[in-house]
Amino acid sequence: MADTLAEAPQSALSGVARVLVHAGKLNEKVAESLVRSAREKKISFVAAVIAAGTVSPADLAHTLSTALALPLLDLNAVDSQKLPRNIIDVKLASEYHLVVLGKRGGRLFIGGADPTDQEAVERIKFATQLTPEWVIVEHDKLAKLVEANGASASETLESMTTGDFEFDVTDEAAAQEATEATSDVEDAPVVRFLQKMLIDAINARASDLHFEPYEYHYRVRFRIDGELREITQPPIAIKDKLASRIKVISRLDIAEKRVPQDGRMKLKFGSKAIDFRVSTLPTLFGEKIVIRILDASSAKLGIEALGYEKIERDRLLQCIHRPYGMVLVTGPTGSGKTVSLYTCLNILNQPGVNISTVEDPAEINLPGINQVNVNDRAGLTFAVALKSFLRQDPDVIMVGEIRDLETADIAIKAAQTGHMVMSTLHTNDAPTTLTRMLNMGVAPFNIASSVLLITAQRLARKLCESCKAPATYPREAMLKAGFAESDINGSWTPFRAVGCSACTNGYRGRVGIYQVMPITDEIQRIILTEGTAVDIAQQAQREGVRDLRQSGLVKVRTGVTTLEEVISVTNE
Repeated sequence: MADTLAEAPQSALSGVARVLVHAGKLNEKVAESLVRSAREKKISFVAAVIAAGTVSPADLAHTLSTALALPLLDLNAVDSQKLPRNIIDVKLASEYHLVVLGKRGGRLFIGGADPTDQEAVERIKFATQLTPEWVIVEHDKLAKLVEANGASASETLESMTTGDFEFDVTDEAAAQEATEATSDVEDAPVVRFLQKMLIDAINARASDLHFEPYEYHYRVRFRIDGELREITQPPIAIKDKLASRIKVISRLDIAEKRVPQDGRMKLKFGSKAIDFRVSTLPTLFGEKIVIRILDASSAKLGIEALGYEKIERDRLLQCIHRPYGMVLVTGPTGSGKTVSLYTCLNILNQPGVNISTVEDPAEINLPGINQVNVNDRAGLTFAVALKSFLRQDPDVIMVGEIRDLETADIAIKAAQTGHMVMSTLHTNDAPTTLTRMLNMGVAPFNIASSVLLITAQRLARKLCESCKAPATYPREAMLKAGFAESDINGSWTPFRAVGCSACTNGYRGRVGIYQVMPITDEIQRIILTEGTAVDIAQQAQREGVRDLRQSGLVKVRTGVTTLEEVISVTNE
């Protein structure tokens, strides 16, 4: 709307007011009067027009549709139960008086009575990372639907607090504090809000929840299939109470706000129990809290579900069943290294096998495996735990990460003295892992004699099976991406992401892309002569080891993911 309309000419009118004046539905003075009334009552101009009875909802919708060349939809013909949920926050929908009608690719179709509201467009675009496209709907029918959605959300929230839902707090003092927090009437909305966010995150298949305080607003984001999405912006006033609530449940010090803290909590929902890892970080405007959902079922999916091709799977299984040696898994943070190691441990977890792990921290509880958490403050480091393991008669040892020369030396000695050792490193691919260990100070002979296999991995988003569609790429683009001339023979069809109510922008879930490199006699010779990572990579190629890009292109050929996604995750 214009800044001042008390004495404004017609040209100063904007948005719906200008459209109605130009269409002859309102005269200039009436429009100005309604603008002032809307400002005084703090309602939208559309609501003011409808309340005054100067234009009917149906007439208003038809006028806007015609003048702005936008589609018109009768909400009575739409099944509200089938409309997409949780794409935008209920509060945002209520504030701007709109409803989500559907999603296709990067476009979000919004039903609203005022398509000239640019503030609503920007808020939705920021919250969803999608491009809003307006569909005109009648104001009265929209009001009923928005009100019904708000009531439904409130009922869901209430049912969560009265249902079979509780946090598992084993420490007596923490349990007492949690009980007091829950019974505090003033904190009840915070309790409900946290419970709703956790359940929404689980239902959305999120891996992490981010609670982020800023100077003038507070936002919650979920990481879904590797991408962060803003879910809601709760009132900034709840940030301290929410942080305290989370810290109480996680058995952290609620009085300590100056240093980062790490904790865990467990959510019992019916017969199911879900673990969460909690990390707090002091920022300029409060404590940022990240909650990671630890899905124990992911470690029990089986190696077939992780995305290994047959030749890669056979190489890995052959090595982990060896009586001694070292298997290394590499990749950046969040690439699924821990799940791969846990899957291997589950395969080896038999009554006659003694398995011990040292992690920082242990993410998932594995029955039958002795798991130890690193505690640097108490002096329990990776190296100290490893030394103790060797006196515990282990068959298999898993080290969460090799960070320094001391840990590397002890792990290698364990691999050389009759133990199967598994660990992770942060490197870009399998060949550079060997040069990374050389740079740490590990002797070439020790690397060559102990390391059996190195797996580098990334996680790529999987195409949604419900909506993926055939794609066409220029031949030059496919060759540049890494396909050989012989691959582009028309015998297979690439697919592209589309988007539907069952997925996120055309993707649902993630799949591993792997480079599985056994340490052969030739590669051992290169290591002993202190060859470069390039030399090792070239020899691995000659031996039939696919690099990460080539493994990703296999997933494109089989229709598991898109070429754009593979290029994105393997673009070193």
